[in-house]
Amino acid sequence: MRVARALLVLLGAVVPLALPGVASAAPCPGPSWSVTPTGSTARLRGLDAVSPNVAWASGTGGTVLRTTDRGRTWKQVGPPGTSALEFRDIEAFDADHAVALSIGPGDSSRIYRTNDAGAHWQLSFTNTDLNAFYDCVAFFDEHRGLAMSDPVNGVFRVLSTKDGGRSWQAVPSSGFPPALPGEAGFAASGQCITTSGPRDAWIATGGGAHARVLHSSDGGFHWQASETPLPSSASAGVFSVEFRDPRHGVAIGGDYAAPDAPGPAVAVSDDGGRTWRTPSQAPKGYRSGLAWSGDSVIAVGPGGSDLSVDAGRHWKSFDSGTFDTVSCARGACWAAGDQGRVATLVH
Repeated sequence: MRVARALLVLLGAVVPLALPGVASAAPCPGPSWSVTPTGSTARLRGLDAVSPNVAWASGTGGTVLRTTDRGRTWKQVGPPGTSALEFRDIEAFDADHAVALSIGPGDSSRIYRTNDAGAHWQLSFTNTDLNAFYDCVAFFDEHRGLAMSDPVNGVFRVLSTKDGGRSWQAVPSSGFPPALPGEAGFAASGQCITTSGPRDAWIATGGGAHARVLHSSDGGFHWQASETPLPSSASAGVFSVEFRDPRHGVAIGGDYAAPDAPGPAVAVSDDGGRTWRTPSQAPKGYRSGLAWSGDSVIAVGPGGSDLSVDAGRHWKSFDSGTFDTVSCARGACWAAGDQGRVATLVH
């Protein structure tokens, strides 16, 4: 019953009470993805759900897509002249305001902002350091946000904004622990940096001797690192970290070069990311994206989708299709991936 009720909360469903003499309704079939036609063939690794009606997605070929009608129609609204860029992350504040991050070495790493639903874009940051490679962006609120780069000179690099992404400043490197040899972030789902509340932020890493999560409790200026039980290599680590609140979080990943490897792909924390443990039941294989909806968590990856209704302690697979990222807002969940594939979660 607890599982059934949690599913109903996640899906926004209402079940009538059983009445004497009235036949019971058929059991609910459980969650599934309903694919929406985007008209795009881009690989969409950036996604931000605003509401049940509004979502933004971004990806290869300078693609930024926007819907305001629950995915029935999508419009390409990407910045002009950016067909060579990959927008691996997008953060939307509402139907009109969004910030998009493109990845890559040198000036391929850029940040754009729109105030008018993508009709016009402001280029607010262009990377000039050939050693930097920006992976993800996240916001505490509509004003304050962080953008994360792979380490430069042995230290992760983070930018901060206080004006909604109109301008960016580098966070002093003195607030970071040393990066491990080979350690970096994975720009796989736009979820290698996340926030919860007004001050707490986390960075997901891999590539080094350990898959780690870095935590800041002061808005991104000072960071502490914790090891997770996830595997780590040049192709393995934590790909996504998401917190329901400043204490309860889930980290997910694995090895994208060996997506069916049996090693642990999920870790959970209930102390703000200071310690991580592997749950007794977890998704099988590599997963790249995570999203909370109440106490429930959805994980997606090229090998399928999984649902936990108890904050990541137990999981059940519910779809075998391929997605790279997932986002939930106000009870509505969206997923996006290769070949312009976007879907909404339904019964």
